[in-house]
Amino acid sequence: MTHTSSRRTALAAGLVVTALVAAAGCSGATQNTGSRGKAADAAQLTLTATTPAAKGEIANANWLLEDEPDSLDLDTQGTSAGRVVLTNVCERLYQLQPDMSTKPFLAEKAETPDDKTLVLTLRSGVTFHDGTPMTADDVLWSLNRHADPDMEQGDEFGNIAAMKKTGDRQITITFKAPDAMFFKALAGDAGIVWNKEQVEKAGDDFGTPGQTDACTGPYTLSSWKSGDSITIRRYDAYWGRKPLTKQVTFRWAADSALVNALTTGAADGAYAESPNTAAALNGKKGIEQYYGPSTASLVLIPTERGGLKDAKVRRALSLALDRKGIAASGYGSMVQPWGSPVGSGAWGYEKDVFEAAQKDIAYAPASPTSDDLAAAKQLVKESGAASGDPIVIGTDASQGRTVVANAVRAALQRIGLKGQIKTVPTSQFEQYYSDPEIRGEIDVLVGDWYISKADPMGFYDNALSDSSNNWVGFKDAAYDAKVKQALATLDDAERAKLTVDVQKTFTDAAVWISVAQVPSVLVLNEKLTGPPASMAYLYYPWAAGLGAKKG
Repeated sequence: MTHTSSRRTALAAGLVVTALVAAAGCSGATQNTGSRGKAADAAQLTLTATTPAAKGEIANANWLLEDEPDSLDLDTQGTSAGRVVLTNVCERLYQLQPDMSTKPFLAEKAETPDDKTLVLTLRSGVTFHDGTPMTADDVLWSLNRHADPDMEQGDEFGNIAAMKKTGDRQITITFKAPDAMFFKALAGDAGIVWNKEQVEKAGDDFGTPGQTDACTGPYTLSSWKSGDSITIRRYDAYWGRKPLTKQVTFRWAADSALVNALTTGAADGAYAESPNTAAALNGKKGIEQYYGPSTASLVLIPTERGGLKDAKVRRALSLALDRKGIAASGYGSMVQPWGSPVGSGAWGYEKDVFEAAQKDIAYAPASPTSDDLAAAKQLVKESGAASGDPIVIGTDASQGRTVVANAVRAALQRIGLKGQIKTVPTSQFEQYYSDPEIRGEIDVLVGDWYISKADPMGFYDNALSDSSNNWVGFKDAAYDAKVKQALATLDDAERAKLTVDVQKTFTDAAVWISVAQVPSVLVLNEKLTGPPASMAYLYYPWAAGLGAKKG
């Protein structure tokens, strides 16, 4: 995982749905139980971070994943399937809340005596699932394991000067420079606390079928039968609130099999990782859907090849793009036209500031008007772009990306330019993200992105002059300076103001062209309730709140 940004490889192919769809500022819940057979309209959805609180216990919940985890050691294999399971078993120094805010957790108190020092006071009375107490030694060992450059979270620790045990329940972290994002990282996989003795005893087998967990959470890993199921059971000695669900059994299915299992009642719930899955389940009898905030987005990423090198041409394309049409045709109206590259689930603080800024974004209409098209054509004229050489659009054959690619080609035609679609197998498509030579075949990628931290500044370093994700070669010294200033600003209100300025520069230059944001979709048996509906389910113990509606 990069220091601030990530991408979800399944996102636009089926679109991994851990993102937000509602209009900016929506804050209620959408519970989709009626309108059977009718497509949802993402623009009309109101979002909720949570579902109504459960009142009754259940003995077992059958939960679906779209894939079997590769490992339950998130340091070595940080997949979303593994997180959905393990976030109920393991805990972090900070915790991402359902409303996407962040608070200290296994660290019950966090202090910053100066802007380059973080002092964590650890919670007392916490035990691992083998009954041994969590100690400062375990915490420091876990942090050092995460910081290993070969581990998934290694690059989160690049700004760390030192990490030391400074008391029986105290860890002190010092930074080379102030770092507003590290707090957020400790609510992710960089903050997991492992039982040092258990992990070392398991060695290379840690996280594989047949091994125990090494964690402190409300559930303990009961079994992992490779190819069949994973079971977690309530940990009766848990230090916190007792879960209502005694056991959760995970199995995996994709596409129609997942839909069938939920429809027939063979499964009790799932976080739907595809808008097409969510659309297929919309209005089904006995099922309720909840939509919640996240950070993911659909984006067009211009490449080094140069067809979209000129910012005026990028702005023109953005003005001419029919985002509403893409949402309807490609994703069953389960995504929402969006102007920034980050879903509003990133607004973990200062929401009003970010909401107002979202409304002010230029060059990103939901549906282009005649005035938008006239302005776009004028921008193309000013750029001097030639109409002869086609702009090559890279995609795979998945429904959503194909619709986006065709919409891009149509937008280019509307403004007097030619578009050519290059469709490749999904396995090759993924190489566009990592291989500049392969990207040399296309001018723009139909892409997707999400960030793991609930802070928009977790994205904008992608356009720094030296960023490996700045494929188009955008360079702006003032932008670089402001990004670095914001990342070093610990005060939330001040960082939000800087972020809004950074966002305006990014979107005005259309460094990437934002298309849509996508809902986090929780699908539940109508008799159950309690888990969060937001993207927090990847980092928050969602099963601990799961239970029956009736007591």
